[in-house]
Amino acid sequence: MSFEKKMEEMGIEIPEAPKPVAAYVPAVKIGDFVYTSGQIPFVKGDLKYKGKIGKDLDEKEGYEAAKVCALNCLSAIKGIVGSLDKIEKVVKVTGFVNSAPGFNLQPKVVNGASELLGEIFGEAGQHARSAVGVSELPIDAAVEVEMIVKVK
Repeated sequence: MSFEKKMEEMGIEIPEAPKPVAAYVPAVKIGDFVYTSGQIPFVKGDLKYKGKIGKDLDEKEGYEAAKVCALNCLSAIKGIVGSLDKIEKVVKVTGFVNSAPGFNLQPKVVNGASELLGEIFGEAGQHARSAVGVSELPIDAAVEVEMIVKVK
């Protein structure tokens, strides 16, 4: 089954790629790989999850924010290759969590992105990953996710 068809059956809509907030492009293709820029949790042009996880938002909200970021990454990839069905393998995911002092559950937050990719892509969605806590993110986004995928 196609990945896009599977997403449709799961009720997941591929969003329009968010506009960059600075001087960069959403994704770049080099050979068989697509590298996304960091994507923050924009939904229809609005920052849906804002603030520090562990202070302004809880772990569950951070998990949901990471899912939105992953969908925005997929949108950027689709914009480069035309279809998510061209993804052969999700290679690497890096998640940055805008963390309150003392918050150390970044891996659980970034699981929002990782588990969603696993649901969509199955074995092809299993990836290497980093989950990093940071003191600030652009425009006070709660989470930022970037990914590298291999395409056919």
